[in-house]
Amino acid sequence: MGNSEARVKRGKTLSDSDVAELSNLSGFTPQQVREWHSGFLKDCPSGRLNKKKFIEVYKQFYPTGKAEKFCEYVFRTFDTDGSGNIDFGEFLIAISITAQQDPKKKLEWAFSMYDIDRNGYIEKKEMKKIMDAIYDLLGEEKKGSNSPEIKVDQIFSKMDVNSDQKLSKDEFVTGCLQDDYLRKLLAPSAS
Repeated sequence: MGNSEARVKRGKTLSDSDVAELSNLSGFTPQQVREWHSGFLKDCPSGRLNKKKFIEVYKQFYPTGKAEKFCEYVFRTFDTDGSGNIDFGEFLIAISITAQQDPKKKLEWAFSMYDIDRNGYIEKKEMKKIMDAIYDLLGEEKKGSNSPEIKVDQIFSKMDVNSDQKLSKDEFVTGCLQDDYLRKLLAPSAS
């Protein structure tokens, strides 16, 4: 990827090689890459989407919920280089993952969102933070048997096959693929 990736990350313009690389990485046609890029620059003339703007846009999809916490996790997952901004390359790859039909790839992306410390596992505390944010986003009641803590315990009892108190990517993906309820709860776009 080298220099081409660096140009894509910084640039407001895309060379033919940038378009070809992004087309290859995303699965979009070169024409679609150019159309996405044009739209991205209309919304983000600097060529970068910061967290504040991302949250502002995302909140429009959930006007009755509290989207901030959940948006933080989604933003962090899209911002793969940790720069504090989403550049066009990161944006396009994220869109391609969330838009595709393969539930396994969507679940792998969801895993990366839940794995807050990026250690390759989801611990209960990480899942509880995300569940809390999802409940806020959807305006869900957090009491009784519907509390995030109880839901996380139920999820781990089903998915933590080796009982090590953490979920590997394989345990998470397999667990979601085998259980419609968990898939809809943890990764709705993968259903």
